[in-house]
Amino acid sequence: MYAVIKTGGKQYKVVAGEKLKVEQIPADIGQEITLSEVLAIGSGESLRVGSPLVEGASVKAVVVSQGRHDKVKIFKMRRRKHYQKRQGHRQNFTEIRVEAING
Repeated sequence: MYAVIKTGGKQYKVVAGEKLKVEQIPADIGQEITLSEVLAIGSGESLRVGSPLVEGASVKAVVVSQGRHDKVKIFKMRRRKHYQKRQGHRQNFTEIRVEAING
């Protein structure tokens, strides 16, 4: 059984027992969270698609860790104009482990 969830402005296909890194969620490590924005649920040949969300469906997950991704380097330059700009960015993430798909 799998589900397509929406969190942090992105969509993820998740399966029970899977770990994934999503946009930061304000939760403590070890805390169980419920993701209620489920767009679709599939099992074998059957597929339930919501419009936009599947009624009564949810995904239970446990927060494994909080962290920051690797640094992304941003370099902007205009040739012959003596303009160079260097910048870096590290995005925060929450790593979760999907426990169960209800729906």
